Amino acid sequence: MPTVPASRVPRQRTPAAAVVLSVAVFLGAVLSGCEYQYSADNWDETTAVAAPPTTDAALPRDPHLNEPVSGKELDDWVHDALPDAEGQVFHTGFGTLEADEERTETTTVLPTGTYALTLACRSALRVSFSIENGDNELVDLNLRCGTSRVNVVYLPAAASLSIKVDAKGPANFAYRVNRI
Repeated sequence: MPTVPASRVPRQRTPAAAVVLSVAVFLGAVLSGCEYQYSADNWDETTAVAAPPTTDAALPRDPHLNEPVSGKELDDWVHDALPDAEGQVFHTGFGTLEADEERTETTTVLPTGTYALTLACRSALRVSFSIENGDNELVDLNLRCGTSRVNVVYLPAAASLSIKVDAKGPANFAYRVNRI
């Protein structure tokens, strides 16, 4: 059986490909000639400044940041953990708990209104906060330490809040009750 020779279609070059190739060659030639030189009188090695350290988002947090503190460090932590409050502050409490310790505090009588309950803790473990108005539980929270939490509650009549804090391990706690 006779074979038919394959016909060849000549390749055509497009003008756009030639332009792209020309631009690439031109840029390569121009950029390869770029160089910056420092003059000897402007460079002084004795006044060189070190670059600031880089921060890497992959670096783990310092595990000591959540260890409980005392004294002035506790006062400073409370100031940082409980940001400035708008409105009238009725009660602020903070302290240190040992492992498996529970503390209950009671506020003064609060007038009817809307309140912000700001809670914070410092511990390697979570800290539990329970806030009640008589038999009504307003907040029941296991807070991950290192963060602050604000809960907004409405008290329909004059009330005194019972605030219970307990921790599984050593911890600092702080809370504030302010009217908004």
